[in-house]
Amino acid sequence: MNTIHPQTFAFLKKLTKNNTREWFNDNKSLYTESQGNVIEFLDDLIKEMSVFDEELAKIDSKKALFRIYRDTRFSKDKSPYKTNFGASLGMGKGSQKGGYYLHMEPGKSFLAGGIYMPESSVLKEVRKEISLYGDDFLKILTQKDFKKHFPELDQDDKLKKVPQGFDKEDPMAEYLKLKNFIVLYHLKDEEVLDKNAVKNMSKIFKLMKPFNDFLNTPFLE
Repeated sequence: MNTIHPQTFAFLKKLTKNNTREWFNDNKSLYTESQGNVIEFLDDLIKEMSVFDEELAKIDSKKALFRIYRDTRFSKDKSPYKTNFGASLGMGKGSQKGGYYLHMEPGKSFLAGGIYMPESSVLKEVRKEISLYGDDFLKILTQKDFKKHFPELDQDDKLKKVPQGFDKEDPMAEYLKLKNFIVLYHLKDEEVLDKNAVKNMSKIFKLMKPFNDFLNTPFLE
């Protein structure tokens, strides 16, 4: 099994301190080596995760890995590069499909699952599913191992009121206010660099699968 090398995190730390095009161009070989390390790691992780989620077998590691170049057009922060390696494993912005996401950054690494920033039509369908099958949804969220690793869903951008089209007294009202349906598991640096990281991360991602399956139900052909 491939592992994330300490040099890969060392590169990200150096980039954080020297986030300029000049430094990056002078140290392009460090980036290339780190990127290659992450792609090899993703190859093994995808293979391991495909055992419980066959859809992942179709994913290309190189395409799953986000570009390191930042889009600074609408940002006050004009730093040209991201200081992390992020990979979407079936999860993408605006995607209607619940999936998995890996974020590797010194001191800030995490695993995520679910649907992030869905389009309004997708969001409405997910909310309908939660309203209609609330008991099934709660059963997933309160399952012992799930609850232990993911105590609550991400609350970012949560609405103050129940969205239009849903009953204010709906028992699932607090969940219907969510705009993202995401669970997060934070990783220490030593967990990312661990020699068994592929297997350990895969086990945590596996716990997310029933959650993703529920979110994907409205979109199954």
